Amino acid sequence: MPDVNAEQVFYYRHGLPVRIMHWINALAFFLLLMSGLQIFNAHPALNWGKSSYDGKPPLLQLEAKRRADGQLQGVTRLGRHEFATTGILGASRNADGELTARGFPAWATLPGPQWLAMGRRWHLFFAWVLVINGIAYLGYAIFSRHLGRDLAPSRRDWRSVGTSIKEHLLLRHPQGEAAKHYNILQKLAYLSVIFVLLPLMMITGWSMSPRLDAVLPGWVDLLGGRQSGRTIHFIVAWALFGFVLIHVFEVIVSGFWNHLRSMITGRFGIRQEVTAHDNVPH
Repeated sequence: MPDVNAEQVFYYRHGLPVRIMHWINALAFFLLLMSGLQIFNAHPALNWGKSSYDGKPPLLQLEAKRRADGQLQGVTRLGRHEFATTGILGASRNADGELTARGFPAWATLPGPQWLAMGRRWHLFFAWVLVINGIAYLGYAIFSRHLGRDLAPSRRDWRSVGTSIKEHLLLRHPQGEAAKHYNILQKLAYLSVIFVLLPLMMITGWSMSPRLDAVLPGWVDLLGGRQSGRTIHFIVAWALFGFVLIHVFEVIVSGFWNHLRSMITGRFGIRQEVTAHDNVPH
């Protein structure tokens, strides 16, 4: 029986356009999230319907109230439930260390101090960056066949859903040749982001534009009203944030430096078995 060893070999995993668009997306997403929280702080509540003045209680509300001892307390209301969230939600410390009333804390918003106008400018600018970059990525994915070749699930992928879930829960990741391809959960996650979450984010963002509402009156009602559009926009933003957290977690547990290198240089290393015969010069 020949001696079998494993050595690391590299292959070109990500083309330059994908790498550039990936980092633009990462930067734009976090700036959008932080500037979006700045805008949210101007009215730190989520309602459902056409108006927030219909007398119905908010679905979610971040607020501050005075306790009996005079201290400010941050409160998060979720439906009929109330939670003390001082220091993070409802009331947090400003640059001078004073506890002040605000939805999300200064470290989570862009800019840090309460500044709605500047937050809107940052948000609208990077929304266009994300939209243009997303269109460019989709065009590249279609014409380079990346979409059909690497992301579209095959029949074999669908049959491996259960196995893939089990392997992920056990933190077991593909090795060797199998590591060259996305598994079914990766494919479904990427496709959901590209074709569901990001388009929904864009449409619900439009629902908050008075100008678009004036040009095409009535279309916002398809979302349940302007406040409903705002609530869906908020939920989808956190769904995307959840995707990013899981994505980063999987990168860390499956080989952080290898994945980071591949997204910078394009080169991804895999362990490949070689026999003594393979090492003999021909």
